Amino acid sequence: MTASDSIPMPKARPKKSETRDFIEFLVKLVLIVVIIRSLFVATFSIPSESMLPRLMVGDYLFVQKWPYGYSRYSFPFSPPLPEGRFMGALPARGDVVVFKAPPANKVDYIKRVIGLPGDTVQMRGGQLFLNGRAVPKQRVDDFVAPVTANSPCFAPEFSEAGSDGTTRCRYPRYRETLPNGKSYDVLDVARSEADDTRVFTVPAGHLFLMGDDRDKSADSRFPAVEGNGIGFVPLDNLEGRAWVSVFSTDGSANWVLPWTWVSAARWRRIGEGF
Repeated sequence: MTASDSIPMPKARPKKSETRDFIEFLVKLVLIVVIIRSLFVATFSIPSESMLPRLMVGDYLFVQKWPYGYSRYSFPFSPPLPEGRFMGALPARGDVVVFKAPPANKVDYIKRVIGLPGDTVQMRGGQLFLNGRAVPKQRVDDFVAPVTANSPCFAPEFSEAGSDGTTRCRYPRYRETLPNGKSYDVLDVARSEADDTRVFTVPAGHLFLMGDDRDKSADSRFPAVEGNGIGFVPLDNLEGRAWVSVFSTDGSANWVLPWTWVSAARWRRIGEGF
């Protein structure tokens, strides 16, 4: 017997498929992103002026997913899960929340919580009344913002020339303080139909939500009609609570020219919390 006969030869290992490994990596990555997006933190971009002065068009936020529990709308593509919320909790008055907007429950909106279940809400002459009591509204310094590609002035009468030669917008600003002590700034630049409303009684399992820009917000003051109002918003529609601004752009960037991303960024708005 020769030495070669007595020593078994090692079996050849099967070659790994690089394609299979890459697909497995992508599947794991997608699962991790979905878990983080569904249970912990999601991103949201501001598409309109309805939350001025706190939020401007071009702001990007992190949204906390856990404070109010989880429903079908907590997950990407809103899978057909049972109704209700797991580990559900009521938001506080004054919280800024992201939710699926009625009636279609498909588009993400962001508004401020004004009324909780059982509350009464009314606007009289631009003054907010909560449970029959006027919410204090104090005039503060005007809100001044530069005119940019994604933030023009509401109308010519709000436009002015800055000392540096640029054009900027100036709007009347007010500070509201809710009964729980939460304060925030609102804009109220003109009389509108939403300045005087009926008394709304918030039904069980719902919220009354409003935009901080009281003249440019399709919110709970209007019936739930696609693009015109949202009515009372079911608690199940909540996706999360606004947490912190992570980026902001004035709309002047050209996405194929990376150096313009820097000049378009509103650096001072990054890191602002709620």
